[in-house]
Amino acid sequence: MDETTLRADMIERLEHRLDRPLDERVLTALQRVPRETFVSESPYDDRAGREHGTRTLAPSTVVRMIAALDPSPGEETLVVGAGVGYTAAVLAEIVGARHVHAIDIDREIVHVARSNLSAAGYDAVLVDRRNGSTGLPEYAPFDRILLEAAVADPPRALIEQLDPDGRLVFPNGTGEQTLLAVEPEAGGAGDAGGDGSDGLDGADATDGAGGVDRSDRPASPTSPSAGRRGGYRVRERAGPVRLQPMLADGERGPIERNRTRREDAERAVTSAASRQGWEQNWVDWDDHR
Repeated sequence: MDETTLRADMIERLEHRLDRPLDERVLTALQRVPRETFVSESPYDDRAGREHGTRTLAPSTVVRMIAALDPSPGEETLVVGAGVGYTAAVLAEIVGARHVHAIDIDREIVHVARSNLSAAGYDAVLVDRRNGSTGLPEYAPFDRILLEAAVADPPRALIEQLDPDGRLVFPNGTGEQTLLAVEPEAGGAGDAGGDGSDGLDGADATDGAGGVDRSDRPASPTSPSAGRRGGYRVRERAGPVRLQPMLADGERGPIERNRTRREDAERAVTSAASRQGWEQNWVDWDDHR
């Protein structure tokens, strides 16, 4: 079965699971992006996976987050948590590749995302190594910001880097989270601060079993559910998700629980650090005459 057919089957399953037709722009993007370039094992299954040491988002999670983000062509978009680059590629199909910027705290993952995006034909997407709590101020303001890591509150910098009419989507909470779409308050960023867990890894665990929450309609600005919090206003709640928390500098994702794989990785790192070549040793040329 060719990839085009596999993509069509994936889209049909997603619509069945989400119990609604996909937005036309999202549908077209899913049809065009070759997910097999980003995910090597069962790329068209609707489940989270693991690539290059980082978790990958299930396609249904990607769809729900982008639907909550509600991007339009030409909008400047920032993805905080580049991961393997698939979400950035889908957004590139909607807003245009030159309008998509992605950052990740892990330098190795940044290289993976760049390589994958280039192989898939999205060279114009900018991917940089940054701490997620600082955003990408050089390219601000952004019309849309997607945070692919769980936080109690979005970092102040991300709120400040939003256009006044912009939108930020992020998983709110720890453990099982709620996907929130927020907009900046008219007065500016106000008191929006991070929760002390700075950084990111752009990784997903699993969605809640219920798919899209039936309460995922835009909240009224005056309703209690809209909620004014520090510097931003909640506009939409898009149901339960479960993503990894943001990481701080020096962290490298969740602990490997398989003892054999963990010890093999630790030995490999130790061996590489202790290996010395002649160029690392001092040579006393007087002794070699």
